[in-house]
Amino acid sequence: MSDGAGAAADGGEGAAAAEAASLPVAPGVAIPLAELSFETSRSSGPGGQNVNKVESRVTLLFSVASSPSLDERQRELLLARLRTRVSKAGVLRVSAQRHRSQAANREEAIGRFAELLRDALVEDPARRPTRPTRASRKRRLQGKRRRSELKRLRSSPDE
Repeated sequence: MSDGAGAAADGGEGAAAAEAASLPVAPGVAIPLAELSFETSRSSGPGGQNVNKVESRVTLLFSVASSPSLDERQRELLLARLRTRVSKAGVLRVSAQRHRSQAANREEAIGRFAELLRDALVEDPARRPTRPTRASRKRRLQGKRRRSELKRLRSSPDE
């Protein structure tokens, strides 16, 4: 195990894999993990002594405005649909603090980030204009006549 050549080979493969690693978000969209940055901080809530010592909350940061992985249409969709979560600088923040370990919170933040982007990048189907049916027009007009008659009967007879 302490073989130097094996460790160098593993390190080389690991570095190449880390650079090539990307997060598939939607069909045709994959965000390289290198574009994601993470901040850690102490989590709130119960946790005993652990909560005061360990920075287990993870905040994922992704620059929507300057990401080369997104085309202009995707960038516009994300900025419009996630406008409450994106800062003025165009940075999307996703925090996770449910778990006690930083690694688990990091995975949860990545998962929530992927889900957010997946949902925001879904194209809405084009609305097909429809016309009311003859029966629905008839029901609407009958309801209007009924309502009109009811209001007419409420008025005083001398009017």
